[in-house]
Amino acid sequence: MADQFPKGFSGAGVYCGVKENTERLDLSLLVSDRPAVGVGVYTQNLVCAAPVVLDRKRTPCDNARVVVVNSGVANACTGAQGDRDALRMTELAAEAVGCDAEQALVMSTGVIGHHLPMDKIEAGVAAAAAKLGSDDASLDAAARGMMTTDTVPKVRSQTATFGDVECTLTGLAKGAAMIGPNMATMLSVVMTDANVRKEDAQAALSEAVVESFNCISVDGHTSTNDTVLLLCNGAAGGEPLEGKALSAFRATLLEVCEDLAQSIPADGEGATHLITVEVHGCATRDDAIRIGKTVADSPLVKTAIAGADPNWGRIVSAAGYAGVPFDPEHVALLINGMLVYEKGTPVEFDEAAVSESIRSSRDTLLVLLLGEGEASARFWTTDLTAEYVRLNADYRT
Repeated sequence: MADQFPKGFSGAGVYCGVKENTERLDLSLLVSDRPAVGVGVYTQNLVCAAPVVLDRKRTPCDNARVVVVNSGVANACTGAQGDRDALRMTELAAEAVGCDAEQALVMSTGVIGHHLPMDKIEAGVAAAAAKLGSDDASLDAAARGMMTTDTVPKVRSQTATFGDVECTLTGLAKGAAMIGPNMATMLSVVMTDANVRKEDAQAALSEAVVESFNCISVDGHTSTNDTVLLLCNGAAGGEPLEGKALSAFRATLLEVCEDLAQSIPADGEGATHLITVEVHGCATRDDAIRIGKTVADSPLVKTAIAGADPNWGRIVSAAGYAGVPFDPEHVALLINGMLVYEKGTPVEFDEAAVSESIRSSRDTLLVLLLGEGEASARFWTTDLTAEYVRLNADYRT
């Protein structure tokens, strides 16, 4: 389906001067025309940004009306002034859409340690409020206003029937580097017109994040600003979801979050490959996640994929130092569906064919089979290229 705002939502994105590049939007508003349930999941970094501190205090809630987002400056590690600026952003957004400041949430992303240019933010909020719309162009602009080094806007929509009510879930995200689980340098807002109770929305989002945004990595660096918000305004009508209808909602939310999560490493800075690491046969899902993350974060694995080198030794050895016990004699590895290692020993395979399968596609699939356990997990990451190094070396200079 085409991406679209759910009923009762609108948005806008503008350039207001936070970024130096006048061709890149840097401020967005997302607005519900009625009070919405608002819940969030946030970074686990002890060093967290002022917007994270503020939003944690305000969620979960049942009266959210607006989210204001700026890109270019993270408002992280900015002391008491940063706290005041985050609060002022919510006041400005609330004034612009006609609600109380406590009904506003805020997100920021960009360079750490810089104060926000609040005069520009104030002008930007007013400009965005004047452009609010519920059309495709407004949705695209709102997504672009969140971007930093992203090369494409990240938007996903799903429409489904829960009970007898047709509802839409639409998510926006940003992120391309400083990506490590729990979560990453990423922001996301998921909006829905479904009628969901506050406690059910929080449980659904927390579960979805574990299975999606916490299973991605570009460089293993957990950021200061990571935030995922879910707004449920009930504009589609009907009673609060429960039973099978609520279960269907949770499944659809997970699909939207997984699509958004994969789009982040797929757009990783300098990346030429999206790598999916599947781990099967573990005793617990946590074990599978730990092994998947260890393989995904290995610079040697990432550079091998960048060079289309089917170097199975790097992958198997990374699994071995993940700190999860398994029997090496039971390990098998497939690269893009081709068996390269089995029962603790290499097998004969067409190295040129495997290499070409990596080189000729942006997607690379690594499947580790570790034993007879029933737990499995998927983890998404990128390769590591010289362009990633250049982009991050030159980010501020």
